[in-house]
Amino acid sequence: MKQQKKQMVEWIQSRWKSQYFRRSFLLILFITSIPGIISGIAIYSIGLNSTEKELTKVHLEEIDERAQNIDDQLTYLEESLTYWAFEPTFNYQLITTDFVYEFQKTRDLMQKLLILEGSHPFINEVDLYIETKEGAVVFSPYVNYIHNTNEHKGYETLLSGRKNITWDHDEQFMEHAGYMEEIVLAHQIPGVVKEPFGAIIVSLDKKSLAKNLETLTPYTGGVTVLLNETNDVLLTSGMRKNNPFINELIDLYMDEESGRTGQLQWDDKTYSVTYGSFDRIGSEWTYISAAPISAITTPIVTISKVILIVSFTVLAVAFFLTLFASNRLYQPVKNIVSSYISGANRVSSTNHDEFSQIRDRLNSLTIEKQQLKDKISHQIPQLRQNFLTQLTRGYLYNFNEEALKRRMENYGWNVEGHSFVLLDIQITGMDHRHYKEDDSWLAFAMSNIAEELIEDYVEQFTVLNHYDMTASVFILLPETIEDSQKMLHSLAKEMTLAINRILNVFATITISSETNKIKGINHLFEETRRVRSYRDYKTDNQIIVMQDKFKEENYRRLHYPFEIEKEIIQSIRRGGGEETETLIREFFEQLVQGSSKEFSVNTGVQQLYSVIQHEILLSGIDPFQLYDGRNMWRELTQLREIEWIIKWFIDEVVQPYTAYLEKNINMEMKLIVDKVVSYIEEKYMEDISLEGCADYVQTTPYTLSKAFKKILGINFIDYLTKIRMDKAKRLLMETNEKISDIAETVGYRHSYFNRIFKKHVGITPSQFRRRSS
Repeated sequence: MKQQKKQMVEWIQSRWKSQYFRRSFLLILFITSIPGIISGIAIYSIGLNSTEKELTKVHLEEIDERAQNIDDQLTYLEESLTYWAFEPTFNYQLITTDFVYEFQKTRDLMQKLLILEGSHPFINEVDLYIETKEGAVVFSPYVNYIHNTNEHKGYETLLSGRKNITWDHDEQFMEHAGYMEEIVLAHQIPGVVKEPFGAIIVSLDKKSLAKNLETLTPYTGGVTVLLNETNDVLLTSGMRKNNPFINELIDLYMDEESGRTGQLQWDDKTYSVTYGSFDRIGSEWTYISAAPISAITTPIVTISKVILIVSFTVLAVAFFLTLFASNRLYQPVKNIVSSYISGANRVSSTNHDEFSQIRDRLNSLTIEKQQLKDKISHQIPQLRQNFLTQLTRGYLYNFNEEALKRRMENYGWNVEGHSFVLLDIQITGMDHRHYKEDDSWLAFAMSNIAEELIEDYVEQFTVLNHYDMTASVFILLPETIEDSQKMLHSLAKEMTLAINRILNVFATITISSETNKIKGINHLFEETRRVRSYRDYKTDNQIIVMQDKFKEENYRRLHYPFEIEKEIIQSIRRGGGEETETLIREFFEQLVQGSSKEFSVNTGVQQLYSVIQHEILLSGIDPFQLYDGRNMWRELTQLREIEWIIKWFIDEVVQPYTAYLEKNINMEMKLIVDKVVSYIEEKYMEDISLEGCADYVQTTPYTLSKAFKKILGINFIDYLTKIRMDKAKRLLMETNEKISDIAETVGYRHSYFNRIFKKHVGITPSQFRRRSS
């Protein structure tokens, strides 16, 4: 324990030597502790009294508001009862009504009493008292005749009263009529008359009224008392009537010196007592609301004490928390000092300010940063290439012109006062090379040649090697150049000659139009790729300038050899081979002869591949499976030499298809041929054709014909004719049917049957029948 205490003291002493640590510790301690203590004392000592007064005032206002709500509901009840007393139903005819015999009128009275009973939440029960010729009747709500003399006298007091509506009643009525424990409002009927014959009696729902009275004292331990005009207790909430505390409240109220409010000490508690009155018809009620002052002011007292206690507690804990926080704040500074300053300097500068040491170290780092910046400048060419690639692929579409300009300037380009142009270089004339060889080294050499030559013409440029025997040269042309097109044409010509001499290949160079907009650079790449297809297959070196006006008829002529296309398809059906290669070469000779422009030749090439693929689909073969999921269209569009395209068609398109047919024809086709043979045996007398049988077995006529020849050694027509001739011979030998009938039986017309029979048998049908007999 002593060892730990000693280490703690040493640790604090070591930290206290630091000027930054001392300042941080004292500042945090002051910020976290002192304001809390000051605010706690101020709230507790200054704000408590004023807050208590304010809360008491608010409490009194809330009671007045809620008392007014209860008063409004009682007033509404009195007005409603007055309205019902003037209802035409309650007229003098009720005196002579036989309520037993006239049951319909009796039912109507009962319904009206039930409606009145449900018209107000304070109503518990509504009774109707009537003095008829046959005696006193009470609807409660059913008809009851009064036979008890005392009860009758009690009800009669309602008619002898001077007020037609009242809350105050004789004790005789309250006792003998059964309303002793009720709060009753009665109204004579009909309306306002000198000689009433009855009364509507409304008994209040004490539970509902008590709940409303509770709102006058919305605190735990509060009590509300309701008194009538003679200070008798009508109703209490929160405590029973006979509780001594109720009597104490009434005594306090009856004290003439007491005002609107007062205080009462009871059971070590101080109660805030509030008085008020309800002006009722013929009477005045008084409410007394008592609530513990502690319940009203406890929140502010509690909060003040909590704040004070917490503040002093924080003061006790703040030292250790501040010590911890200061250490956490100091730790990064210490780590920086330890990292930036070597061991020798750190020992010699222990008593110095840490930030001075950091500042000295940052100065040396600034020098190192400049050195690194110089090294990064060597990577600028690659960054420029990446920027152009992102620009052409649409990744920078959301950037505006000014943002793109700033990025180009960050990469070292001087954009102001310059326009942009693009040279597209494409290696051609490689028919003597196999198209599957890796010629990336050619593209690399071509890029180096272009970079060396262009340095003599312009200062700002970037070479993009696409590694597919094409490259792009992005050039920033100064506005001071008078004839930029002449300069670019001279540069393109010099590049072409250098590529011919060094690489022994030809080149097609496309010169784009000029643009002053950075967002227009993407358009330069697109137009050079598009115009590149205008190169002529018959020309070796070519320079295509975008600003030259091409006549449309020179590029829209297209001669497509349809006849040779059909021969190619027939040759493929026969199994391909050298014949197919010869026809494909002839196809391209005529295609180039009609229009040697690359885009025209590409159109014919794509059409030929579409026709071959259509034939493959007709054979019931999935091209995706046949070519192992390769993207054949993409491969085709990447071929730019005629010889490469011819080799691709033969080796990659035709040969896999014919090999697949040779491999899979035996098993599958045998089943198909067997099915067709059975079909012919059954339907030989009908009009049978190769196409119809092919549809029957769901294959192509070509496939079915080839399968017949391969499996049966005979073509379809000869096999069908043989079957029919065999059937005809059997009928001629075994029956005496007419030859014309036999012809129709085997599926021929009579005239044609004689010729075909003689052609295959050597004699006519009649001669065959005579010889057989």
